[in-house]
Amino acid sequence: MSAGSLTAMEVPRRHLTERQAEVVDRLVAAAAEEVELDGYGSITVRSIAKRAGVATATAYNYFSSKDHLLAEVLWRRVQALPPPLVDLARPVADRVADVVWEVGLGTLDSPAVVAACTTALLAPGQDVQWVRTQIGAELHRRLLAALGPAADPAVLRVLEVTYVGAMLSAGLGHLDFSELPGRLAEAAALLLGEGGAPTGGTRRGAGGR
Repeated sequence: MSAGSLTAMEVPRRHLTERQAEVVDRLVAAAAEEVELDGYGSITVRSIAKRAGVATATAYNYFSSKDHLLAEVLWRRVQALPPPLVDLARPVADRVADVVWEVGLGTLDSPAVVAACTTALLAPGQDVQWVRTQIGAELHRRLLAALGPAADPAVLRVLEVTYVGAMLSAGLGHLDFSELPGRLAEAAALLLGEGGAPTGGTRRGAGGR
């Protein structure tokens, strides 16, 4: 997920006509709706296409798998985020927790959608890898801003690796996705000598509830 630790060939994004773009928009919206209702394990490209009102073959013209579609759901939400506004007076741990919240839980409609989209990001395949790298680059940029102008590159690298590890643990069911902000906040506090847990001043409580 880290922009520094992952490299990937960028999957070319074809130029879409207005009608094609509308079909893609419907498929992305349908993917979020479908996973909210039925969960990651039960949905398929076919079921998503049916909800979107398009042929399955048409869906495969734009997305190689359900993981590609779900990764795109998260990537579109991340792209829509406003530029980061960082209050450097707040503890670094809380600022880091905010970033993890914004790039994941804060962009999506429910924990079920967060879990499905994050699981999809862990899937193999060039298309998913491209999306994963883009989200990793945005996470890198926002973590850098959260750490402030005197950010230590080593701290940033460790936080990115910690984030990847926490995501993998959540994807395997060993950690709840809602705990990711708190885990990164704890790591930041330890790395920067702030001591212990974050203050809880983040929007959802930095411990992840």
